[in-house]
Amino acid sequence: MVVVETALATDAMATAIEAYRQALVPRIGLTVGDPAGIGPEVAIKAASDSAVSRVCTPILYGPSSESECAKFQAGFVSAMAGQASYEAVRSAVVDAMDGRLDAITTAPINKAAWALAGLPWRGHTEMLAELTGSKNVAMMFHSDKLRVVLATVHVPLSEVTRRLTRVRLERVIRIAHESLPKFGYSNPRLALAGLNPHAGEGGLIGIEEESVFAPAVANCRAEGINVTGPFPGDTVFVRALRGEFDAVIASYHDQGLIPVKLAAFGEAVNVTLGLPIIRTSVDHGTAYDIAGKGVADPSSTIAALRLAASLVKSEARVS
Repeated sequence: MVVVETALATDAMATAIEAYRQALVPRIGLTVGDPAGIGPEVAIKAASDSAVSRVCTPILYGPSSESECAKFQAGFVSAMAGQASYEAVRSAVVDAMDGRLDAITTAPINKAAWALAGLPWRGHTEMLAELTGSKNVAMMFHSDKLRVVLATVHVPLSEVTRRLTRVRLERVIRIAHESLPKFGYSNPRLALAGLNPHAGEGGLIGIEEESVFAPAVANCRAEGINVTGPFPGDTVFVRALRGEFDAVIASYHDQGLIPVKLAAFGEAVNVTLGLPIIRTSVDHGTAYDIAGKGVADPSSTIAALRLAASLVKSEARVS
């Protein structure tokens, strides 16, 4: 009898300790992304990883069980899958805005599936900005090796020059300057990558660097922001990797993502700066070619969850 009572008391204590631990660690909404891709697989794998459970409590949003995912044909774009991935993110955002979650981490969606579902956004970043009422947001890819903030995101190259105004560049520089202290950079050293080869070569290969980029840098420096450039895009990322800069602001999507994925694929985390909530995401897509095969690598999802937990604690220390 004594042995039984002791065992019961031990079990009760273990339950109480676990409940206390769960109350201390951040609650992070983990959306499974497109259910026809690898999102549900990497989300489940990451949520059960010990490196994740030590720092946060993941809460899955979207189809994740075998029966739920069976409704979607693995590896195929569909409006139904697009709608399901949207609804998961929307629910997680609502819960985060209402304080039921401390942060959200998103698995990859498929832009074509969103288009088939009639959704107006080209990706998470644009949708999150609208759902949270945020006017000034920026996409950053974060890794221990390299950090890159994008001045333009999901736009055709033919539109990049038109969108890279002085006002836009200054806004992105300010967002990066205000956000990077949360990542441990109290006075971040920012570098602005040029648009044209050789950063325009003094106007010989394009005038944007002299007419738009340099004035934006000068205005931000006058505000006390530690930003320099514009620098040629073919060398500025190497300089950042060597420790000269804390982050690089890239002119367009692939200019920034190619070096990040070369340096830290699977380790880099997509972070939306400028939101009233913490949002991190993976650095890869839906990988339809391996969907449903059980071979997807959850490393990026694990890294995204761990970074979200770290940011929650960082914000708590600041407040």
